Amino acid sequence: MLRKLAFLSLLLALPGIAFAEEMEILGLTGSHRGLYCVLIFIIAYALVMAEEFTHMRKSKPVILAAGIIWAQIAWMASTNGVAAETVHKVFEYNLGEFAELMLFLLVAMTYINAMAERNVFEALRAWLINRRFGYRKLFWITGVITFFLSSVADNLTSALLVGAVVMAVGVNSPKFVALGFINLVSAANAGGAFSPFGDITTLMVWQDGKADFFDFFTLFIPSVVNFVVPAAIMHFSIPDEAPVANAEDEKVDLKPGALVIAGLFALTITTAVCFKQFLHLPPFMGMMVGLGYLMMYGYRLKMVFSYKGDKFDVYQNVKDSEWDTLLFFFGVIFAVGGLGFIGYLQLASVAMYEGMGPTTANVLIGVLSAIVDNIPVMFAVLQMNPDMPLYQWMLVTLTAGVGGTMLSIGSAAGVALMGTSRGMYTFFSHLKWTWAIAIGYAASIVVHLMING
Repeated sequence: MLRKLAFLSLLLALPGIAFAEEMEILGLTGSHRGLYCVLIFIIAYALVMAEEFTHMRKSKPVILAAGIIWAQIAWMASTNGVAAETVHKVFEYNLGEFAELMLFLLVAMTYINAMAERNVFEALRAWLINRRFGYRKLFWITGVITFFLSSVADNLTSALLVGAVVMAVGVNSPKFVALGFINLVSAANAGGAFSPFGDITTLMVWQDGKADFFDFFTLFIPSVVNFVVPAAIMHFSIPDEAPVANAEDEKVDLKPGALVIAGLFALTITTAVCFKQFLHLPPFMGMMVGLGYLMMYGYRLKMVFSYKGDKFDVYQNVKDSEWDTLLFFFGVIFAVGGLGFIGYLQLASVAMYEGMGPTTANVLIGVLSAIVDNIPVMFAVLQMNPDMPLYQWMLVTLTAGVGGTMLSIGSAAGVALMGTSRGMYTFFSHLKWTWAIAIGYAASIVVHLMING
């Protein structure tokens, strides 16, 4: 835990700051109250990292920390002659950042919940199980499916969905489950790195205007390398045998409207892209239009099939969204934004991007994201706004997205799979293969610099 806190403190030594160019900063990094805010943030994030042991939801400490930090900021501003309007301007800037991100993710989560309720994912899981593939073939099939699925769904959902397949067929082979789960974490993180919809960090970069929608696909080959290299190394340790087959095939029927809702999700993504690319409106507005598609179709489902006892309620899908995650974003954005307003992120810019250079700094950010969640790391980078060419912004997008694979605790997918593996996939079973994942990490960076640099 002390090592984690030491690395977390390095978060304050991250990239250059938009506030320095667009709005005034307090410049009170050496004050007692400024240092107190840093301490509050470190304590809050220590509680976030200890969620697995304390069972306290991660949103709770960061929301409290954000409130305390901004109370301190208001006091420091008033006692140092900073106009209240300046504080309000920065506060509203952070509120806008959160609102755009939250509304975008809320729609995506609602669609994922709707497809799950219509048995889309259960049908896919049953189809894979019924094919009765061997362990090695299943290792690659589940990895590839997770890689592409995570480019449109979040890495947590993708890993849990396909992880259920790995658990079902590998119940008698703990070694296969352990290696299969490592492969899923790697595939989920790598697949999310080349799509604006694949990870929170890529979404943040896209919404901030650092890259256009199609720029992210330049990361496709580096992402493939990041997934394939460790998978190829682990391949030879997979048992070369077939799992014990069930007597009967598992059957899952799609509920009415399942494929239409999947199609509407694709249409929603297209709408969001068009709003951004052609109308120059924030992507979340296109996603909200897509939520309208789902609401109208949900009304039709309710009218046509309710008499058969099949009730579809779009508001239930909204309710079932991961609100802990959405509120966690609120706490992170306001806490990190507050520290930036005090001036700590400006110091970070000098320490890393000017001192080390963008390539070294961006590679280090990927290493940090294996220990500290990549969301506050990427938000800090965006707030610091270092002067970098597009390929460097794509590099930090890649490293922040896939760096978490190096440790099982480095991404939500790894933490979730540890909780569902019944002891077959653990921190140390993942750590045994960190060297192979690190080779894939380095190889993906080299490939990116060769073809995009």
